[in-house]
Amino acid sequence: MATIGNSYLNLIDIYKRSDANKNIVPVIEALNTLNPLMQDAFVVECNQGTKHLTTTRTGLPAVTWGRLYQGIPQSKSTTQQVEDTTGFVEGLSFVDNRLLEISKNPGAVRMSEAQPFLESIAQEVQTNFFYGDTATTPERFKGLGARYNSLANPNVISGGGVGSDNMSIWFVTHGSNQTRIIYPEGTTAGISRKDKGEQRVTDDLGNAYYGKEEEFRQYVGVSVGDWRWNARVANIDVSDLLAGTTDPYKFLRQGYWKLQGRRNGKVRNGGMITPGRTVIYANRDFLLALDAATTNANKVQLTPDEVAGTEVLTYRGIPIRETDALINSEALVS
Repeated sequence: MATIGNSYLNLIDIYKRSDANKNIVPVIEALNTLNPLMQDAFVVECNQGTKHLTTTRTGLPAVTWGRLYQGIPQSKSTTQQVEDTTGFVEGLSFVDNRLLEISKNPGAVRMSEAQPFLESIAQEVQTNFFYGDTATTPERFKGLGARYNSLANPNVISGGGVGSDNMSIWFVTHGSNQTRIIYPEGTTAGISRKDKGEQRVTDDLGNAYYGKEEEFRQYVGVSVGDWRWNARVANIDVSDLLAGTTDPYKFLRQGYWKLQGRRNGKVRNGGMITPGRTVIYANRDFLLALDAATTNANKVQLTPDEVAGTEVLTYRGIPIRETDALINSEALVS
C-alpha cells in the first residue's frame, strides 16, 4: 500500500515546518537550486497561437562599386522561417482539510506547500532551456542544446574533453531579435497558481476524504532569432578543470570572441549601442575552477559588481550567472 506522506503533505511535514507554538517557520530547501534565467529573459507572446514564427536573415544582398553611365544590378537578401513550439509543465498540491483545521494558519500551510511546486517548475524550465529537445520529448520545447549541438556551428567551440565528464558554459544574449522566452497567445508569462477549492478523493482502501487542491502551471518555450549572438563552449573536461590542468579563462575568451555583439549593454550618449543583454551561464564547478585560477594567477578579468544590492561576478562587463541546471555529464559534441 502506498504511503500517503510520499505524495501529500502530512502532519509530520507540518511539525517539521513549525516551531514549538505550531507557527510556520521558514523552510530551508535542501533541494533548492539556482534558477537565474528569469532574471535576464526577454519574454514575448507567441505570434502563431501556441507557436512562434521567426524570420531569420541568412544572406545579405550583393552590392557593387558604381561607375558613371552604368546601371546597378538588382539583388536581395535571403531569409528562412523557423517555427518554435511551446509546452507546459504543471503540478497539483493537495492538503487534507483536517490538517488545515488543526493548523493556526491554514494559509501559511498552503503557501508552505506551494513554494516547492514553484521551485520545481522553475528548475524544470531552466533545465529544458539548455537541454530540451522536441525530437526526443515532443511535449516539451526545443532548448539551446538542441540548436547548438555540432562543432560545424561556428558558435560552438570544443573545450577539448573526450571522456564522459563534460560540461558546457553558455553566452546567451536575451533580446527581441536574439533569444526569447515565449508563451502561447491568451496565456500569461510565468507560473500560474490556481486554487481549485475543496476536492473529494479516496485513499488506497477506497474511503473518501476532502482536502484543498491547488494547480500550478507554466506555458513556456524558447525562440532564437539571430543565432550569432549566442555561443557555447562544450566538451569541457570536468576532472581536468577541477584539477587545474585546464585554464577556465581560455573558455571564456573563446566564447566571448564568437559573439556577434560583444558590447551590448554599454551605454553611449544616453542610448544602447546594441540591443539585448548578454549573460554567461555556468555551474558551480566551473566557477570554483575560475575562482581558483583567479586566486592563483592574480588575474583581474573576473570582477564583482553590485547590482541592486547583490554582488554579481562579471567577465569583460558580462554578468556570470550560476546555475545548477548545467550538468557535468554531457554527451560529447562533435
